[in-house]
Amino acid sequence: MSKISIGKKFDLFTEEWTPKIIAEANGQLVKIAKGGGELIWHQHENEDELFIVFKGHLTIQLRDESIELDAGDMFVVPKGVEHCPRAEPDTHFMMIEPSSTAHTGELESDVTVSSEDQEWI
Repeated sequence: MSKISIGKKFDLFTEEWTPKIIAEANGQLVKIAKGGGELIWHQHENEDELFIVFKGHLTIQLRDESIELDAGDMFVVPKGVEHCPRAEPDTHFMMIEPSSTAHTGELESDVTVSSEDQEWI
């Protein structure tokens, strides 16, 4: 058991839209990621997805509205809701979600990170 410096963890990678696992608690993975531009539209049929912004601006696009998040803001995308994250360059955010959550849900694309390829840092 040791403390985790989230800021230092963000310094360990440069990839965008490639979540890194930093902790696990009660079957929930704590992941951090950097974003710039847009990911893809997807949904998670069985899992909620919580986003917390640390730096920059993240927009969670939903089909009928857009949720604007700045540093210190959070939003939970309910299971089954189609969404598409969009970020200003160098946005840093955290996701907390069940370990069963696939990166882009059931949708496979060239930006999808498989569960086996998700990296602990």
